[in-house]
Amino acid sequence: MKKDINTTAFNIVQTITAGTPQKNPAAVALGRLGGLKGGKARAEKLSPKRRSEIARKAAQSLWRKKTKSI
Repeated sequence: MKKDINTTAFNIVQTITAGTPQKNPAAVALGRLGGLKGGKARAEKLSPKRRSEIARKAAQSLWRKKTKSI
């Protein structure tokens, strides 16, 4: 099987740099913590009316029918 030139280049770089760099575990944990509480915190700050508007807009975009042009 013939490899794509981009795949070959990627493999060369990976070989030269000895793999992918390791992520900082503290940064990963901090990012996850923010992600876990972000949505709940935002929802608590929104008024019921605003949450309803957001939900309505999401539902409309989900169920909107695409029309075919002639």
